[in-house]
Amino acid sequence: MTQAAGWIDTVLTAGPAVETIGTLGPAGTSSEQAALYLWADHGRGGPPDIALYDTYEEAGTALRTGAVSHVVLANAYAAVHSFYMDPSLQFAGAFLFDTPLYGIAGSPGRRIPDKARIATHPAPVALVEELLPKQYSVAEIRYATSTSAAAEQARRGETDLALTTLPAAKANELEFISRTRPIRMLWSVFTLAATES
Repeated sequence: MTQAAGWIDTVLTAGPAVETIGTLGPAGTSSEQAALYLWADHGRGGPPDIALYDTYEEAGTALRTGAVSHVVLANAYAAVHSFYMDPSLQFAGAFLFDTPLYGIAGSPGRRIPDKARIATHPAPVALVEELLPKQYSVAEIRYATSTSAAAEQARRGETDLALTTLPAAKANELEFISRTRPIRMLWSVFTLAATES
């Protein structure tokens, strides 16, 4: 699948400069890749200034306190509505961006039981059934705060496998046991709402 990015720009170009972007971490998440894409198109130049947080809510708090100028989050996120409804935030724009490749990965050399414990972020959980090779079944799904956090669980042996992205799998020295595929995703960008004087 080729990248077909497109922008919905409400105040992104005319609004505050993209100085620092907050999003979901740790390193290797789809959100980090989307933030890098936003930086490439709208950043102030120079090396990307991206702050990674344990949750999107923490990124939102960083925006409200001025620690970041923009927040980018996946529209697949279950609580995305809280950003749209917050009067202190302003929707600045949205863009289509394919995630890095997703797949099911495990630690090399570690035995995978027929019934496996699998870590995943809640949003892409449907991919577990799609991508899990037929010789395995799901004993348990353990939810993680991000695809990178899911990969960390598998690396530490807390789960047998993780549904994760290629960057997170590499960062955690996991290897895919399944085929991989990207997800076509819509990403929203928020800034602080303009205050009326």
